[in-house]
This record gives sequence, C-alpha cells and structure tokens, in this order.
Amino acid sequence: MIPRLPGPDSSLRFLRDGYRFVSRGADAVGADAFRTRLAGRPVTCIRGREASRLFYEGDRFGRAGAMPVSVMHLLQDAGSVQAMSGHGHHVRKAMFLGMMLPEGIERVRRAFDDEWRAGVARWSRVPEVRLHDELVEVLMRTACRWVGIPVADDEVGSVGGDVADMVERAASIGPVNWAARARRLRAERWARDVVRRARDGRLPVAAGSPLQDLVTHVDADGSPLTTEAAGVELLNLVRPTVAVARFIDFALHALHAHPRWARAFAAGDESDLRGFVQEVRRFYPFFPVIAGTVARPFDGLGGSFAPGDWVMLDLFGTNRDPRLWHDPETFDPTRFRGWDGDPNTLIPQGGGDAASGHRCPGEDITIAIVEEAVRLATRETDMTLPTQDLRISLRRFPALPRSRVRASFR
Repeated sequence: MIPRLPGPDSSLRFLRDGYRFVSRGADAVGADAFRTRLAGRPVTCIRGREASRLFYEGDRFGRAGAMPVSVMHLLQDAGSVQAMSGHGHHVRKAMFLGMMLPEGIERVRRAFDDEWRAGVARWSRVPEVRLHDELVEVLMRTACRWVGIPVADDEVGSVGGDVADMVERAASIGPVNWAARARRLRAERWARDVVRRARDGRLPVAAGSPLQDLVTHVDADGSPLTTEAAGVELLNLVRPTVAVARFIDFALHALHAHPRWARAFAAGDESDLRGFVQEVRRFYPFFPVIAGTVARPFDGLGGSFAPGDWVMLDLFGTNRDPRLWHDPETFDPTRFRGWDGDPNTLIPQGGGDAASGHRCPGEDITIAIVEEAVRLATRETDMTLPTQDLRISLRRFPALPRSRVRASFR
C-alpha cells in the first residue's frame, strides 16, 4: 500500500519545500511514492528510476486534466502534442522527431552561433546587460531561423517576450497568470498568422523546413492540422527553444562557480563538454515535476493505480537521487564519463523514449545549443560577470539566478 503524507492537504508544504517537495515527502514516509492532496485534489507523488519508467513507458498515463488550467494554457494549450495520447500522439510526435535529425540540429547550432555573435556586438556597446533577457531575443531569432520564419526586429522583442513569459509565469496564479495568458493569446495570433501566410503563399516556405513540415502535416485521422492546432504546435517549436535560456544561465553559473571547467574549455579541451552540459541539466532546477492521469489500471511502487488517478513524477528529485547518482549534491561533470545513458535517471526534460513516449523531442537541440553557448562564452567571448546575487531559490518555479545573470562584454 502506498503511504499517505500526514495532513489534509500539502499545498503550503509544496510552496515551502519547492523543488524538494516530493523528495522530502518520500523520505518522510520511507517510500518512492506517497499520496496526499494539492489544492484539495488527491495526488500520488512518485520519484526515482522505476517511477520514471512506469510514468513514461507502456502508455499507462494520459495528459488530459493532468495540469492546472493556468499551467496548461501557458505551456501547452488544448490540441498540442503534449496533451495527446495513444496513436494520435505517436503520429504527431513523429512530425516533431523528423525535425530533430542531425541536419536540423546543426542548423539550430549554426543559427545560435550567428545570433550570439551578433548579440555580443550589441552588448559590448553598453557597460552591462542582463543576459537572461538578452538570451530570450537571441534564442527567439535562432528559433525563427531554424523553423523558417522571416521575423521583423519588432516582432523578435514582442513575440519573444510573450513566449518567454509563458515559461516565466507558468507557476503563477491570479492577475500575473492572467496577464501571461493574455500574452500567450497574442503569441498564438502571431503563430496563426504565420501558418495562414505560409499556406496561402504570402510567406515563402523553404523545402525541408520545420515550417513546411508543420503546415503540410497530416494527423492520424487523415486530416491536416487546423490553423489553430498548427499555431499551437508552432509555439511548441519556438517556446522550448527560447526556454533554453535558462539552461544557458545555469551553464554560465556553473562556469563561474567552477572556474576549472571554464579554463579547460577555453584551452580547447572538450573531452568533458558533453558531460558538463549533462551535469548542468542534472544539477540545476529546470521544472520540478510533471503530471499525468492514469489511463489504465496498473500496480507498481507498492500500490495500485486506477484510471483517472492524478500522479506527479519528481523530475528534480530523480536527478538528485543518491541511489542513482553518487554524491548528487555536488556538481561533477566527470560522472558522465562512461554513463550508460539510462533514459529514466536523467530526466530534466522527461524520461523514457522520445519516439514512443512523452519525453521532450527537442532534448538534443537543447544540448547542442548549450554546448555551443559554453564554447562561445569560454573561447570566443571576452565576458565577465560582475559582483551580483547569483543565488538560486528552490522555492521559485521555474528557478533562475536572482540577478538574471548580469554580464559585461568587451
């Protein structure tokens, strides 16, 4: 039987413990799963390798009703691939996977390289920039170049800000969330306009581009995507690319906190570059949990799960699980030398198999962009981080260095 966390509701405890909520609850009951309530709704919280396997493999879970409406409307919205299940999800997901082949990843890397260098030329003209906010623009331009969308300078700032706000305000409630949802609607109008112009010939569509794939895709039922659905999926290409700004922030934080890695990369030693980026993804807080609803009954983790049960998988806690990672509270890229690649132990962007499950299909693009950012920051850029508050609160969703990474360029 899965134990129950003491108390009628754990909402305040979740806010207090932040990213460590599930792990602390699991430690308290001595199990990898526990039951409680959040905002009055019964939920089972799970952590660890087996929990990730159960959550992502075997089509045990759906996404309908899994996220609060306030989060759903900002990060996914109705009709998106993340909200789908079964054969329809597999067909839609295959479209995205086709965009993430090596040649597509290389296009993203080259675009980011160009946009970073152009950014440095701008940033070097002022004493200091708030780099997180500048990276939003760099990554918005990168995403549009990769997808195949010509974008005006004024659109980069406005739409990029709208897209970034979807991530920034995902865990907010009340007026702040409502304002972010209004910005989401504005971004959706922009995306629908791109789709319409691409389909009626007003916008040139490059052969083999993600935009072409999107506007010509045929779903499992044999029908093309509606303008609304295609607009949502267009944002599902742009928004996660812009969200990589957080991983770059964390990578720069790690280079600042552990300068031996900065020195090694500056000298051209990339033997641990992939391990460094993977350790950034493991160690730093991206999203705390992912939620699903049980689609079919199953047993596991000491209990039974029934259709409709709400379940939350601990992403951050699994990445810090001492049974899976030696000395997990220490930042150590060398741990990835010889790593077996278990898809259910390193899960900052989800677990399981990207082709058959709900793991983020853009994970390789994330890694490529962050690797390139580390190369550029250590070998191609004269950049310093002035004295600032780089502390990262684990009670803030999603987390970010408090200063938003202030930097000076020469």
